[in-house]
Amino acid sequence: MSQITHYHDKTPAPVITIDGPTASGKGTVAHRVADALGFHYLDSGALYRLTALASTRHHIGVDDVDALAEIAGNLHIAFRGEVVLLDGHDVSHEIRAESIGNRASAIAVHGPVRAALVARQRAFRGDPGLVADGRDMGTVIFADATLKVFLTATAEARAERRHKQLITKGFSANIEDLLKDLRERDARDSSRSSAPLKPAVDAITLDTSELSAEQAISTVIGWFKALTRGQSITQQTSSQ
Repeated sequence: MSQITHYHDKTPAPVITIDGPTASGKGTVAHRVADALGFHYLDSGALYRLTALASTRHHIGVDDVDALAEIAGNLHIAFRGEVVLLDGHDVSHEIRAESIGNRASAIAVHGPVRAALVARQRAFRGDPGLVADGRDMGTVIFADATLKVFLTATAEARAERRHKQLITKGFSANIEDLLKDLRERDARDSSRSSAPLKPAVDAITLDTSELSAEQAISTVIGWFKALTRGQSITQQTSSQ
């Protein structure tokens, strides 16, 4: 059972980290929690997807670590609401393609690539606060976060969500292929030597398999507000 009691009034910019595997709902939850609290939002996965996209444009292989790290460290990017710009061009739709997601997962195993993006991710922290989602936000990037949440869900539930998401965005998708890809990505993310996907020791796990987005969002906001009031929260809270 995890117990979190480490909200610090002196922290100028509180951070909520929301980590988890692909299609666990972390992006939706993080974005809407940030909106509700008036916080900044960091989609760390977009940085890896942008690196993946840029590397394809430069014909760089997924195992060319030095070249990939150089690409990651020199991305010309901008975030304007939900619009993502690479070299001044809107790539919001392009980076959500499943092929780019799979490539991003493949290059994210490289330590030098992750190191090249650390400072860029930490630069998003600022008043009045930040909600950051990804795979190592609570374990590496913001280890001093006010609240650390690890979202999870069954592979089947996540495949169904991913299928709906892709269809809505106009991509073709096969749910059996998505399930296979998710399981392979989970294995790759959790077994990599650099910042493997796992809950931070002081994170609270929230299984979203049978929760609506609204329920998950409400739970996270409730946890954060409890901490700001100096209350302790426990793993058991996630079942309420």
